[in-house]
Amino acid sequence: MPLTRKQAYRRIEITRILLIAIGIACAAFGLKGFLIPNEFIDGGVTGISLLISSITGWPISILILVINIPFIWLGYKRVDKLFALKTLIAIIILALVLYFVTFPLVTKDKLLTAVFGGFFLGTGIGLAMRGGSVIDGTELLAVYINPRSALSIGQIILVINIFIFGIAAFFLGIESALYSILTYLAATQTINYIVQGFDEFTSVTIVSPKSELIKNVIMRHLHRGVTVYKGERGFGKTEITNKNVDIIVTVITRLEVQRLVARVQQIDPAAFIVTNSVSGVRGGLIKRQPLDH
Repeated sequence: MPLTRKQAYRRIEITRILLIAIGIACAAFGLKGFLIPNEFIDGGVTGISLLISSITGWPISILILVINIPFIWLGYKRVDKLFALKTLIAIIILALVLYFVTFPLVTKDKLLTAVFGGFFLGTGIGLAMRGGSVIDGTELLAVYINPRSALSIGQIILVINIFIFGIAAFFLGIESALYSILTYLAATQTINYIVQGFDEFTSVTIVSPKSELIKNVIMRHLHRGVTVYKGERGFGKTEITNKNVDIIVTVITRLEVQRLVARVQQIDPAAFIVTNSVSGVRGGLIKRQPLDH
């Protein structure tokens, strides 16, 4: 029996709540099991909280809550009320877990601390984002600044983190700052995997006079969907007798790109092929069986 719209929505919300709960547990484990005992920091609001805690000795649980409050307000203004409410609740629970729950020190090895501390913290932040909230407000600040600045969101986050790690180098020493950068890189990469998925999708655009044959090969033999745009050819190495051309666009995982390119070049060695990384792909035939050899 199919689910009603209300039942489907309830199931989605329960899944999101579970993702946030697991994310909080992972982030807390990464902080108290790796980073805090070894005086490592991360980027963003979490990094600021860890840095202030290392310098002043103030409880990290209080700092994470207090420093995130302005970013929760930004989430309310820039996203919506439900997002801000989820974020507030998630950060409060994270603060309570950090304050009341004791985690064992996993290791004192600096390299392991940097890599796995960043991994668990990144996993926690990523799962919280998948659940519809954040437990680190740096991205919200970047989104707020972006319309008022010539910098992109990624560049704004980079500038913020350079500032944080510069202060860390001054107070904690160069070595700790360098290991903290490694922590940040591990956390960032993990967040990308959790939010975007382990498959990195690639959009492939193909322009060829043999577009009909290429389209059939992609659909029937490679089991991928295509979108066809009507285009007009411009300059080329040979004289153009027919300017009209079908432009084929398909989306595949990055592991499948070379197979697809090889198939297209078998049909038309002179085909014009452009690839672009994409994220947030939904629907279509993306998750079908692997490309045939």
